[in-house]
Amino acid sequence: MANENEFLLHALLMGIFITFVYDILRIFRRVISHNAFFVSLEDLGFWIYCGAEVFLLMYHESNGMLRWFAVLGALVGMMLYKKLMSPFLVKYVSLLLSKMMKIIGKILHLVFRPFEILLKKAGKGAYRVGRGLKQITGRVRRRMKNRLTYILKLFKMSLKK
Repeated sequence: MANENEFLLHALLMGIFITFVYDILRIFRRVISHNAFFVSLEDLGFWIYCGAEVFLLMYHESNGMLRWFAVLGALVGMMLYKKLMSPFLVKYVSLLLSKMMKIIGKILHLVFRPFEILLKKAGKGAYRVGRGLKQITGRVRRRMKNRLTYILKLFKMSLKK
């Protein structure tokens, strides 16, 4: 009987742990937006992980036999955590992380601002140099074409004589 009570406690804790891991995933999704493909991929990984954890619990605690009181214990643990902790944890941790991301973004923007200004100025200078090179190569190309046309005409005239 004591062994079954311990197994029920482990199942209850497993339900709490699984819901906590999913809340971490929810927080991650709130802080960093995802498209449907990555949400599905994350969910698939989550369920594979949860299935492996539940399998290991059943394997170690009840020799691989499915005990319905353990399933009910895990469900009770999930519901307790979902009602008592989850709303506050997801809301406030995601809010805190979002604020931290904004602050870090502003700091990085300030740190890299001089490089941004340099790149803009370098880009304008490179554009001017490129435009000048294009004009020079255009003139050279026209001169070479005219020269080749002149040589071709001389060659044709020499063949006719």
